[in-house]
Amino acid sequence: MTHAKRKLVHTEIVPIRWGDMDAMGHVNNTVYFRYMEQTRISWFDSLGASAGRGGEGPVIINASCTFKKELVYPGNVEVRMYAGQVGRTSFETWLEMRPSYDPDVVYAEGSAKVVWVDYPRGKSAPLPDKLRQIIEG
Repeated sequence: MTHAKRKLVHTEIVPIRWGDMDAMGHVNNTVYFRYMEQTRISWFDSLGASAGRGGEGPVIINASCTFKKELVYPGNVEVRMYAGQVGRTSFETWLEMRPSYDPDVVYAEGSAKVVWVDYPRGKSAPLPDKLRQIIEG
């Protein structure tokens, strides 16, 4: 994954559960999105900026995933989250997933655009200075 401006902002270890597997014998494609979601939420929690807990917070307006190799149970997935391309109310994120049983290989890559939202108004809001400084600094 090559992006001109990106900064590693969070790493999360997520267990691969037996129930994450599908009939094909590998982690179901929808579960990769859960791994990425958990990583984003953990990062926002660590910043005190959790979704749905106040007047403003993050909303994902798009998400994608490229599946390079199949993840399988048992193991853990290290999800590395990068941020960059900051706008007035939004920023881009990219994620890499590497299993504990093959940690030098990226098994999946994802991305999502985050928009900061004033929940009661249902409209975008300027990114908080603290968040902007973390991403740009």
